[in-house]
Amino acid sequence: MSFTNIFLISCIFFLQTTIIAANNPLSYSCINSQNFTTGSHYELNLNKLTGLLVYLTQPTGYAQATVGQAHGLGLCRGDVSSFDCLSCISEAGIQARKLCPGNKGAVIWYDHCMFKYLDQNFFGQIDQSVAVSLLNVNNVTNNQMLFIQKNNELLGKLSEEASVDTKRYASGEIIVDGNTTIYGLAQCTKDLSSYNCKKCLDYQITSNLPNCCEGKRGGRVLVGSCNVRYEVYPFVKL
Repeated sequence: MSFTNIFLISCIFFLQTTIIAANNPLSYSCINSQNFTTGSHYELNLNKLTGLLVYLTQPTGYAQATVGQAHGLGLCRGDVSSFDCLSCISEAGIQARKLCPGNKGAVIWYDHCMFKYLDQNFFGQIDQSVAVSLLNVNNVTNNQMLFIQKNNELLGKLSEEASVDTKRYASGEIIVDGNTTIYGLAQCTKDLSSYNCKKCLDYQITSNLPNCCEGKRGGRVLVGSCNVRYEVYPFVKL
């Protein structure tokens, strides 16, 4: 088999595994109790909105738009490439509609992006109506109190940095001891003010994250307006 054929097979395999990974959201929620009917004005507006957000989100990693009564936003993780952002948002728009068929509102989270729409204008408002917690099942075995202290220090710093950053995004790391480094991320949707961004992040850091993940080697919380994450391995481009 020639090198060219091997290369092509490798590329095809990479694309297939990328698509398979993209088809598996971290979580999702149908956030409106009301449904729309097939062929309604809302469905037509939502179709336009979904395509518009895919187009608008890629260049900067964030977009919000309104078409008729359909309001939505797309957010990509602050370190991902425009190609990965486009791939993620495209898939998120499709899957949100599939997983919440006929529902007037949905939010879906992937590792690289978030996609949300609703029949009410939610821009600028903190949305914590749905909170998704994910954790590393392994416990911190050494210096647990020091680990928790350093983790809170890191995430508090990232919350402050993200709230004043134009992208509403921050990532960083902190050394716990000679064997352990914690890597963290904090991000808000860009429609939030600096004050509301920090308020959203701080609540996840001081309330939701400890409830799910304190003493664990990794954890994250996803809500409709912000997300935080920490791990003991690098997971973003710093």
